[in-house]
Amino acid sequence: MSKIRAYTGNPELAGSGQSPELPGLDLSNLGSPQGYIPDEGLIDAVNVALMLQQPLLLTGEPGTGKTQLANNLAWELGLGDPLMFETKSTSIAKDLFYTYDTLSRFQVAHDPSKDLNSRDFIRYNALGRAILFTLQREEAARVSDLPDDLNLPRRSVVVIDEIDKAPRDFPNDILNELEHLYFRIPELGGVVLKADSKLRPIVLMTSNSEKGLPDAFLRRCIFYHIPFPDEERLERIVLSRVSEIRAGGTAVLEGIIDFFDIMREERVNLRKKPGTAELLNWATALVGRGIDTSKSLREQEDIASRTLSTLHKHQEDQEVVQSEFKRWVHEK
Repeated sequence: MSKIRAYTGNPELAGSGQSPELPGLDLSNLGSPQGYIPDEGLIDAVNVALMLQQPLLLTGEPGTGKTQLANNLAWELGLGDPLMFETKSTSIAKDLFYTYDTLSRFQVAHDPSKDLNSRDFIRYNALGRAILFTLQREEAARVSDLPDDLNLPRRSVVVIDEIDKAPRDFPNDILNELEHLYFRIPELGGVVLKADSKLRPIVLMTSNSEKGLPDAFLRRCIFYHIPFPDEERLERIVLSRVSEIRAGGTAVLEGIIDFFDIMREERVNLRKKPGTAELLNWATALVGRGIDTSKSLREQEDIASRTLSTLHKHQEDQEVVQSEFKRWVHEK
């Protein structure tokens, strides 16, 4: 595994290539779909959505695995990488399906040396691509240039991420299109693309509950709130993602989970509580720092204290995490 040079802050080592090496960590498993561990309620909700052919709306605090579910689901069902739509405060309904480059079309229209073909200025976005991919290649090729190695028709998983960021009208504007999975392209003479009913895209939507969504929209969704993992599930998540800890026993893991839980307590009152992403980063950084997984975390205070930056995200939380860790290490 490749290694990288450590930062020492020593000017005498600048440019010398003599800085000590840090271990090159294998980070691929942190985001691997194989390591995702859903709770039973989430599994049930996914299956209900699949049976009823309705979108699944997921809420839960950041780090509970809303977006990662799409990777795991697509991987298990053999559907390739999920198609992602990242909602913005300026998103409109059409953006979910395609965007049209009006400026480029205008420039080409005034260049007599170039052919004007409206479909050249269309970029299909997540749900538009998923609908397009359900069509036979000949039909899809009429409205899009397709790579030769793209196997069609096919089913896809689509993620509409943080839909609560969109303007209030956005969910209402896509009600029929989302239910019946079709869209119209006026720039191509009003052509309508409708998904093959046998290959309906699987639609997952996430929300951080920043604001309410319209009742009419919610009626067309299956809803599930992902609870934050309990201690047992947190242990399973770390063991599934950080192989070095899985191989070394549970001594250090017990301390990792114990202190992580303390950082989420109301008493500590961090501005941003650490989530599972921070937990996994901390466990991975501990491995990189050479933690002995067969010993307790308290016995290795110096190593652990050098990795606590993984647990805080705000200036006012930094000192709290450091002081709470010292207290935790020395408590009886």
